[in-house]
Amino acid sequence: MTDKSNDTPAATGSAGGTPPSTAEQEAVSTTGSGVSSPFDSPTEQLPSLRKGPELTKDVPRTDDELGLDPEVPAVGEHANQADTAPAYTYASIPPAANPPSEPSRPLRRRNADNRRGTLDLGLFVLRLVVGGTFVYHGLMKLTGWFHGPGLDGTRDMMANGGWDHPTMATILVTAGELGGGGLLVLGLATPLAAGAVLAVILDAWAWKQGMLPGFQYKVATGVELESILAGTASVIILTGPGRLSFDRNRGWATRPAYGSFAVLILAIAAAVGTWIWLHGGNPLIGIGPW
Repeated sequence: MTDKSNDTPAATGSAGGTPPSTAEQEAVSTTGSGVSSPFDSPTEQLPSLRKGPELTKDVPRTDDELGLDPEVPAVGEHANQADTAPAYTYASIPPAANPPSEPSRPLRRRNADNRRGTLDLGLFVLRLVVGGTFVYHGLMKLTGWFHGPGLDGTRDMMANGGWDHPTMATILVTAGELGGGGLLVLGLATPLAAGAVLAVILDAWAWKQGMLPGFQYKVATGVELESILAGTASVIILTGPGRLSFDRNRGWATRPAYGSFAVLILAIAAAVGTWIWLHGGNPLIGIGPW
């Protein structure tokens, strides 16, 4: 009985008895065993078959190894430095324009506008009195109501008063008093309405003032009423109609500015131009001494 060979198949070659190749012989001579798959024993074969240096360096754990700035405070140090650190040192978002408890400027302005008290009521009364007076005189000239002269009587009055174009003068004065006064009561297109009645009353003031020498203010046919109406019409232009009007959503209703002042100047210029065109003369001759 012959002894059985102790050589393994890996050492003698392949199963068919073929002698081992040169690479197999070199593997046996260097490793002491035959060539096998590295997946048969990964813990033993992979390190031996790996090319290059082995991963023997430890994972970095310190700030120097990680490349961090050593001056950056740790998480626990922020609580101690909260009182001394300036505000928004590390913040990227700027602070709010106004604190939450402080109202914004438009809101403050709107709140200030709401505190008008009885101003709107007072402006409404003023418009009602001034506009109603002009409507009253316009109806007297247009319809003859309230013992008025009517259109024919108004034209004759203008012709006898020295107006060059009495028909045109009658149309202008009637439209200005009736239309401007009505819009003034409603508070609709208030600057233009007040400008129209201002131009009409300034021409009436000049006409009455020029009838007699001297300052015609306290006499029976004087200009006292015309002066008061001219002043109140100017006030309405400069103050606006208030919120009790159809112009309540317009800027000139509660916050008139340069536009209202321009309307006042244009109304005075229109009165002067109409006086020069339709009448002429200097109504201030004979005024003074006071």
